[in-house]
Amino acid sequence: MLDKKLPLIELQINPEDNSFVSAIALVENPAIESDFIAFSTAQEYFSVNDEKKELLGLALIPDKPIYRNSPETGEYACVFSKTTIRQISQVFAKKGLFSNTNIEHTLIPADSYIFQSYITDEAKNINAPNGIKAPDGSWVIGVKVEDEAVWNNIKAGKIKGFSVEGIFKLLDTNKSVSLTKSDEPETLINDFLDSLKALIN
Repeated sequence: MLDKKLPLIELQINPEDNSFVSAIALVENPAIESDFIAFSTAQEYFSVNDEKKELLGLALIPDKPIYRNSPETGEYACVFSKTTIRQISQVFAKKGLFSNTNIEHTLIPADSYIFQSYITDEAKNINAPNGIKAPDGSWVIGVKVEDEAVWNNIKAGKIKGFSVEGIFKLLDTNKSVSLTKSDEPETLINDFLDSLKALIN
């Protein structure tokens, strides 16, 4: 049980210093706590029984605190701003990384590729898919799964969401945030930042 006040760190990227999101992992416990949905073209509602093996969900949510515990800095909460999330999605596209997917931040390929990518924008009426609650500025991606074993794990609930992977710069906001989680911290973050390298300014 996690219930404490933690320093708040903002994660940023700088492509000129090779600091950017380089892959998307398919994970069981997404750190942003938002599961993707697998959608059916045969019916009007979202379902995990889609023969097209397509997923739709959130890769990043702006200003959502994520628990982090590292040997270098100890416990803290980190966030991505709207501006950074837009930059991440644009750099990801510019570098053509849409086929960079893996399982649980390992070297195991997900045999999947991203075929949709957009930022929610209320002013332009660009919304998250039905069934997903997402604040303005969230990064939504659609993924085509080509591996039958991966898809079977999705249907079995062993893979539930997306998690970004890359190198980030850490910016101290001089603020703190209270986090209350019902799960153990190690479980919450196991699929996320522990596998990422951070460049500290």
